[in-house]
Amino acid sequence: MAKFTWTLDPAHSEVQFKVRHLMISNVTGEFKNFQVTVETEEEDFMTAKVSFTADVDSVTTGNQQRDQHLMSADFFDAANFPQVKFVSTKYENVDNDGSYEVYGNLTIRGTTKPIKLDAEFGGIIKDPWGNTRAGFSLNGKVKRKEFGLHWDAVTETGGVVVSDDVRIHCAFEFIKQA
Repeated sequence: MAKFTWTLDPAHSEVQFKVRHLMISNVTGEFKNFQVTVETEEEDFMTAKVSFTADVDSVTTGNQQRDQHLMSADFFDAANFPQVKFVSTKYENVDNDGSYEVYGNLTIRGTTKPIKLDAEFGGIIKDPWGNTRAGFSLNGKVKRKEFGLHWDAVTETGGVVVSDDVRIHCAFEFIKQA
């Protein structure tokens, strides 16, 4: 059985997160620098070994002061924990129509926890240049405090400034290597 390596097409991929702010709106952020490696048996992604890393110092929310706060010891502590990591452990086919559950271990600030992501397989195609490409979108939710991101503040009405729930959205496009 042939093994294939799939490389990330960063121009057609993204890693985003959303967090409730003051419980009335969402702040969206993303990691600009990230790497994903995928190895499969044939073109069967149910056999995939996936490893993901994102550079914490590449986080951006469109607000430099907030980004600096996210990189500080109050949140990601980029000086001591420069990367967020995910390694897949298991896949489950949900509906035989492109929906899957991806299980793996997420590491933030030196804390590793198992998580589940909902994956949507976009398919495999040959592009106009003869490359074989595969596309996926992933969504999930984690509790930031479980990973040591404990900073919190309370408004004068008793509400929280930043929600504990962090929604994750990723879109990845991969190119099969010969």
